[in-house]
Order: sequence, then structure tokens, then C-alpha cells
Amino acid sequence: MTANRIAETVASLMPRARTELAELVAFRSVADVAVFPRAECEAAAGWVADALRAEGFQDVALLDTPDGTQSVYGLLPGPVGAPTVLLYAHYDVQPPLDEDAWLSPPFELTEREGRWYGRGAADCKGGFLMHLLALRALKANGGVPVSVKVIAEGSEEQGTGGLERYAEAHPELLAADAVVIGDTGNFRTGLPTVTATLRGMTMVRVSVDTLEGNLHSGQFGGAAPDALAALIRILDSLRAEDGSTTVDGLAAEGDWDGLDYPEADFRKDAKVLDGVGLIGRGSVADRVWARPAMTVLGIDCPPVVGATPSVQASARATVSLRVPPGQDATEATELLTTHIEKHTPWGARVAVEQVGRGQAFRADTSSPAYTAMADAMRVAYPGQEMQSSGMGGSIPLCNTLAGLYPAAEILLIGLSDPAAQIHAVNESVSPQELERLSVAEAHFLTNYARSGRA
Repeated sequence: MTANRIAETVASLMPRARTELAELVAFRSVADVAVFPRAECEAAAGWVADALRAEGFQDVALLDTPDGTQSVYGLLPGPVGAPTVLLYAHYDVQPPLDEDAWLSPPFELTEREGRWYGRGAADCKGGFLMHLLALRALKANGGVPVSVKVIAEGSEEQGTGGLERYAEAHPELLAADAVVIGDTGNFRTGLPTVTATLRGMTMVRVSVDTLEGNLHSGQFGGAAPDALAALIRILDSLRAEDGSTTVDGLAAEGDWDGLDYPEADFRKDAKVLDGVGLIGRGSVADRVWARPAMTVLGIDCPPVVGATPSVQASARATVSLRVPPGQDATEATELLTTHIEKHTPWGARVAVEQVGRGQAFRADTSSPAYTAMADAMRVAYPGQEMQSSGMGGSIPLCNTLAGLYPAAEILLIGLSDPAAQIHAVNESVSPQELERLSVAEAHFLTNYARSGRA
């Protein structure tokens, strides 16, 4: 098998991959049954299961996970004595947000200026297609040299932990020598990158109550305790003057010693408006990969349109706290809860409910699997060397797998480069990156089989 033959095969499969990605993107598979019908996720899971069966996978199953969603599993046996590699992606997606802000329908894959646009195109339905392309290329050029397990999760974006708990209850199911998590991305389009660290996350809902009911702001304002104002004070206490996250007792001065993230590049990637400063202190890499970060995800309060002159009796917010490797997400939750209770003004009644949590992760980049991936990426990206970066997001399954299978080597790659705008409107994927990373994954599986890891 030559490198050219793998690359040529993947290139020939790209039109089919685009058609399949369009079919998968068309499912509005948001795992939030309060807003989106469960049938959309079930249909997407069925599509993934059918795709695995068509590729010869055995034991294909729709796994009913404890959070009420489905994950899809399949096994493709390899040669006797070959190592086993687990390939991961997720088919659930973030909500489309403001559909009117999309330049093309969010659930209709649309090509524009060399990229394919649609919710989930990069995060992470494209990741599942990347796995399929790599396997198809190998099958067309002598066969898949390892045993392959595929798991496609149905609730990663919700952070509800269904697959993690299922894996803990069935510890043999996902056992593997190496794991490829196809849910991160290159630091830059065209720059092959593995993700070495992930921040952990805790998500809580804060509810504040001060009155039995809303009051007229003219008659009672000035003395009646305003729940919305109390909530604003609580949220403001979570940031220092420079915007740094401040949770009492939580370390916030970590340093990143890997790939640099120039401020000008970050401003461009984040689309920061001219004249608006960045928040926090230290290098950009310190702030997004090595330090905690608080984000207010949503507030329940009266909208501007239709607002009445009232003192609010109740208010709620959901906040997310990202924590870097070395900080325990459970401890961070306790510190955050204590901080909120301490900084609640006027004796207001406050309740803190955890709605999501995942631990931070650090990969062992000195392992044989990383050597195999570096060699593979050198072939897929001629003239480029594999880089290691951090990622500010969380993939809770990584720590679950590391705990269940401590000898397994876990690699993180994917299609979510900065231009992909995952979780935002107008999400897209670069078909060139899909093609190159599929080539890289095919070569990785070959290299890993040769390493004799099993």
C-alpha cells in the first residue's frame, strides 16, 4: 500500500462523503427533547447504525444510555493478534441558535467559498464521516489492519454523561489499545494538530428568589429586594476587573508551555470587534487552555420587548465554569457553589443545581500512538510536522475511558478548526481538511498495526 493510493482513494470517495454528510446534517439531532423532537436524534442514530452495517461492522447496536439518549456501537474485527482501536464521534449537535442569522439553512449542507456549511458539519457529524473515509480507503487497499470499534454518542453536547455511565456499567464494551477521538480540530487549517489537553467543565443553574411575586417598581422599588439585581451581583462577583475568572479558592494562574496563540490570531478567530479588548491576563494560550473560565450561558428574566415596570421576584441563570488539567471538576463545583452562596446579597434565597460536569484531560503525547499519528500526518500534510495544542472545551468521555482502560493511548483530532465556528451560526467544515485527516487516520491505523502495540 502506497501513500498515493490511499490519498487517491480518499479523493475519489469525497463526492460520496459530501452526499452522506448532507444526509446526516439534515437530521435536527439536538439532544434537548424540551425543544427538539427525540425522533430526530433516533433517526440520526439509525442512519449511523445503517452506515456501520454497510461497512461490514458486526454487533451493531443502539445503546440506550441512562440520560435517555442513544449511542451507536459497532465492531469490525481485524486480523488475529492485531491491536484494537476505538474510533469516537458524536451525532448530536448544538441548537442552531438564530436560524435567521444563518446564510444558508442550518440543517441543509451548503457549499460556499470552498467550505461546507451546516450544523454538525464539523462538530461532529463530519468526524464520523472522517472515520468512514479512513476505513473505506484501507478496505480498498488491502484491508483494515486492526480491529476497529466505533462509538457514536448521542448527547455529547448536552454534557449529561449518558455514555460515560453506560461505559462504566459495561466496562468491556469499549476496551481498546488506542482511542481516536474525532471531536477536536487543527489549530489552523492546513496545520496538522493533535489536542494534548482539554479543560474540564462544571455547569450549574443558579436560581434567586426574593419576593412572593413581582411588585410595581414605582410603589415598591428602592426598598423591595430585586431578584434580578441580586443575580447580576452574583454573576459580577465571578470576574475580576480585568475580566479574569475569580471563584474563591480556585487557582487561576496556570501557564501554557506549548504551541503559542498570538493575540492577533485569536482576535481574528474570535471575531472580536475593533476597539474591544480581550479579557483576563497572561498569554492567550494561558487564558484559553491553562486557566479556568466562567461563562454566563443564559439568563431567565423579562425580555426588553413587553417589559413592565416591575421589581422581579425571581431570576435564574445557567453558568459554565471551565477548569484546566490539574483541577478537579467536582472540587471546582463545590468552590463555585460556596462562592455563589457567599456573594448572594440581601439575604436572597439562592439555589445552585448542577446540570453538567466533566473532568479535564491530559494526553500522554510520548506514547507510541502519538509517534504513529505524527508519521501519518507527515504523509497527509506534506512539509508539515504534527503540532500539539490545548482545547478550551471538554469531552468528558476521555477521562472515563482513561479510568476504565489506563493502558489505552488516547488521541484527539478532528475537523473543528477556528474557521469552523462550531456552536455558532454558520458552522462549516473544510472538505480539504476532511480529506487530509481521513488520509492521516488511515495511515495511523496502518502504522499502529505495525507497531505491534497489542
